[in-house]
Amino acid sequence: MAIVSVKELTKIFGAEPHRALDLLAKGHSKKKIYEETKHTVGVNRVSFDIEEGEIFVIMGLSGSGKSTLIRLLNRLIEPTGGEIWCGDRNVARMNPAELREFRRRRMAMVFQKFALFPHMTLAQNVEYGLKIRGVDGGKRRDRAVECLELVGLKGLENSYPDQLSGGMQQRVGLARALANEPDILLMDEAFSALDPLIRKDMQDELLDLQQKMKKTIIFITHDLNEALHIGDRIALLRDGSIVQIGTPEEILINPANRYVERFVEDVDLSKVLTAAHVMRRPETISPERGPRVALQLMRDSGISNLYVVDKARRLIGVITADDASNAIKDGRSLLDIVIRDVPTVPPDQHLNDLFEVVGRTPVPVAVTDENGKLLGIIVRGAVLAALTGSADHINVEGES
Repeated sequence: MAIVSVKELTKIFGAEPHRALDLLAKGHSKKKIYEETKHTVGVNRVSFDIEEGEIFVIMGLSGSGKSTLIRLLNRLIEPTGGEIWCGDRNVARMNPAELREFRRRRMAMVFQKFALFPHMTLAQNVEYGLKIRGVDGGKRRDRAVECLELVGLKGLENSYPDQLSGGMQQRVGLARALANEPDILLMDEAFSALDPLIRKDMQDELLDLQQKMKKTIIFITHDLNEALHIGDRIALLRDGSIVQIGTPEEILINPANRYVERFVEDVDLSKVLTAAHVMRRPETISPERGPRVALQLMRDSGISNLYVVDKARRLIGVITADDASNAIKDGRSLLDIVIRDVPTVPPDQHLNDLFEVVGRTPVPVAVTDENGKLLGIIVRGAVLAALTGSADHINVEGES
C-alpha cells in the first residue's frame, strides 16, 4: 500500500513559472527553458509511489533536483504544480495550520548539518519537537531517553552536542526525528558530512533501526554505493526528471538508458548481487526412491548429482551418480549413500562472500531458507557470469 503518492510534481524557480510550464508541456529541455525564460526547472513532472515501510532512495548528481524534491514533499519549498498525497490527504493543498500539524506528527526531517541546539543537552534537543507540541515535561523526557537509547546513546542524555563526534551528533538528529513518532522520515544527505568509516557505520545503524521501527524512509544521496546499500528502491534523477526507478538489482542489471549504464558501470556487483540472483532450480529426489530411479533421473537431466529432500523440501543431502551406481550393485538405499555435509548459504548472502565456499566444494552450493528448505543451487559458472554482467544468468526477482 502506498503511503506517499506523488503525481506530476513540478517546481519552477522564477517570477513567471507559467511561461516555463508551457514550454515543459511542449517538451523543451531544462537548458532550453532557461535560455528562453531565465527560469530554472528544479523538478520536472515527477511521479512515483512509496510503499509503507520501505527505504526509498532519491539519488543523482549535484543539480539533479534531489534536494529540491525532498523539500517539496513537506513543502519547505512550495511546488509549482502537481500533487503530493500522504494517505488520503493532498499535502500540496494543506493550509498553513494543517501543514504545521502534518510536519509535527506525520513527516519528520533529518538534516545533513545535524541542526542541533548547542546550548541544549542531548535530551533537550531530542524532546524539542514534543515541547512545541505541548507534551508534558515528564513524558517528553521519557521519550527523549527512549529515543537516545534506540540510536545507541544511552547514558548521554545530559551531554552537550560539542562533546560528541559528528556521527554521534547525527544520531541525536535521528533520535529527535524519531521522538515525534512520525510515519515518514525524510533524510537529506544525512550522512554525507561524516567520515567514510563513520558513514558506513551509520548506514548499518539505519538498517538495524529499520528492522525495529519499520518506518517509511525517503533518503537523499549522491552516493551510488550508499543508495545500493540501504535502498529498497532507488529513483535516479537527472535535470529534475526521473530517469529510472527500481530495486538496486534492477538498476544494475537492466539500466534504462546509457546515462544509467554510465552511472553504475563501476559498481562492484559482487557486493550487491546475492545468492538468490544466481541460484538455479535444483533437481531433487525423495529418500524413499531407489538408486535406480535416481540414476535414471540424472541420465535424463544430464547431471551428475541429485539433492535429497523430505516432503517439506527440507534439504537432507546430495547423492552422486557414482554413488548411485555403486548402491545398485551393493543393494543399498538412497539414505545409505546420501552425503549430508552439503555447503549451504542463505538467499541474501552476497556474492563476494560466496567465492571461497563455491570454489572449494565438489558439488553445487545449496541455497536454503531459515527452516532448511531447499530454494536453489549455485554452480561456479553462474557466479562468474553474474560478475561479468551476463543478464541471462541473473535472476532479478530472486526466484529459482
